[in-house]
Amino acid sequence: MKRRQFLAAAGTGVAATTLAAPAIAQSAPEIRWRLASSFPKSLDTIYGGAEVMSKMVSDLTDGKFQIQVFAAGEIVPGLQVLDAVQNNTVEMCHTVSYYFVGKDPTFAVAASVPFGLNARQQNSWLYQHGGNELFNEFYANYNVYGLPCGNTGTQMGGWFSKEIKTVSDLQGLKMRIGGIAGQVLSKLGAVPQQIAGGDIYPALEKGTIDGAEWVGPYDDEKLGFYKVAKFYYYPGWWEGGPTIHAFANLQKFNDLPKPYQAALIAGSTYANTIMQARYDAQNPPAIKRLVANGTQLRPYPMEVMEACLKATNQLWGEISANNANFKKVIDNMQAFRNEENLWWQVAEYTFDTFQIRTRPRG
Repeated sequence: MKRRQFLAAAGTGVAATTLAAPAIAQSAPEIRWRLASSFPKSLDTIYGGAEVMSKMVSDLTDGKFQIQVFAAGEIVPGLQVLDAVQNNTVEMCHTVSYYFVGKDPTFAVAASVPFGLNARQQNSWLYQHGGNELFNEFYANYNVYGLPCGNTGTQMGGWFSKEIKTVSDLQGLKMRIGGIAGQVLSKLGAVPQQIAGGDIYPALEKGTIDGAEWVGPYDDEKLGFYKVAKFYYYPGWWEGGPTIHAFANLQKFNDLPKPYQAALIAGSTYANTIMQARYDAQNPPAIKRLVANGTQLRPYPMEVMEACLKATNQLWGEISANNANFKKVIDNMQAFRNEENLWWQVAEYTFDTFQIRTRPRG
């Protein structure tokens, strides 16, 4: 190429770059969203999942896409955040979808159901086995788009003022328990109560309820349950690996520039990982402190576990007979669980069991 031709071509390139700049700027607009959480700020790990996601979205968009996080009650009560997203009062919420089984029991399966998946299996199902696609097909009926945005790991089985020795001890027991697990316990005579996290302590203290479950040692210690209930049961068979979701208004999500959608997905996925890691680090020292303060740890008796499993399978059959959405996702999840547990039995379970058995003492 001759020198004059080269300079002309170079000049054309500079001009093209200059002209393209405004188009690039227009593709990265300033966007401000509000997010309503179902959790109080005091529960820094579960509430903090939304903050982790928000910060990552801001970082990935050079501050152009900002999501302001509001605690439960600051805009709407914690159990009304999904409604606020549906009707566009806020653009997003951070919550657990099983809070909304009153709308449709299918909501529960996306978070956790009795004798479902552990945290790793849950993530595998959602991200690699079509779970997210199944649920967003369902969520579209409610004008929201769902993103996994946290996981607590297997939870504890609740605080009680008396021991649970047999299935008969569940008769008439008033227990705060979220989601569809309450329907399982009601088959065994318990009386489930759905109460927001910040209201559990006074209900236990006043004797309005006889027992309550929340998450696990770190959060439960913060909420002070050990001061008003002595017996702490495990495992939380209804929450083997519960997913916390970020829900965006469907139209608002679809209207986002594609890079912002990608940033929101990446931020939620990052928060999903960080929350689990934090709980795994925080729960071991917390359980030691609780025991030191007089908490009595108890495993659920096998009789109770087996009765709850039987009641769970009965409930799945009853709901599936009348709800095609629920049947579609519960059948998919159970088939995936059976395959996963076969693999877990080979490597994960045997490794963990050996490690626990040979754990150094003293």
